[in-house]
Amino acid sequence: MAETEAIVADLTAESNDLDALVAPLTDGQWGAPTPAAGWTIAHQIGHLLWTDRVSLTAITDEAGFAAALSEAMKDPAGFVDAAAAELAELPPAELLADWRSTRARLHAALLEVPDGRKLPWFGPPMSAASMATARLMETWAHGLDVADTLGVRRPATARLRSIAHLGVRTRDFAFTVHNLTPPAEPFHVELHAPGGGVWAWGPVNAEQRVVGSAEDFCFLVTQRRALGELDLVAHGADAQRWLEIAQAFAGPPGPGR
Repeated sequence: MAETEAIVADLTAESNDLDALVAPLTDGQWGAPTPAAGWTIAHQIGHLLWTDRVSLTAITDEAGFAAALSEAMKDPAGFVDAAAAELAELPPAELLADWRSTRARLHAALLEVPDGRKLPWFGPPMSAASMATARLMETWAHGLDVADTLGVRRPATARLRSIAHLGVRTRDFAFTVHNLTPPAEPFHVELHAPGGGVWAWGPVNAEQRVVGSAEDFCFLVTQRRALGELDLVAHGADAQRWLEIAQAFAGPPGPGR
């Protein structure tokens, strides 16, 4: 539970930071196109609202979530865009108020999930801590889309550690969705944390290694920046291939943002 509490606290802080970016915007600015093709700022917040709603349903109403999953599978390639487009049509004030209310209820519900309970999802069932981490990752990534649209440079924070951890844990998934066999041996990942220090995963004597900036690693695994722009170095062919295909989010591989 302590792990979940810490991640939910980070999720709340990340959500509040994004809220502070969009709250002062005019209705016209909500319609500004973001670097994600076809998505405005309203689409970005609409997507977060929709996913928070579905996450809350997974916790509080498993039968309702099963129905939502069945509906989504009628259009597996398009249901995410369709949901964002529908919610983007709401008046910005209504959209923002709904996101605020929904995310508050979700964060509270995550804290009430008993240890050991697995929550249903579009992929494998997950713990409350894993769901909170996924929501943190998406909130940060879509918040970056909004910040880039507004020309705002957000400071890197220690909240990135959970996102980097998710990026490391999804290594095999990235290989699998590209129809590649995941490497058998573990990698060593060593990232320079915001404000100093090092975050590390895997055996220090591993032949396959990734080193560099923690923020840049998070840019990479959320596919918000191209590898060639980032302070990341791979040692070993498998590690290099991973950096070329890494993704911390569910779903098929795409061209990036």
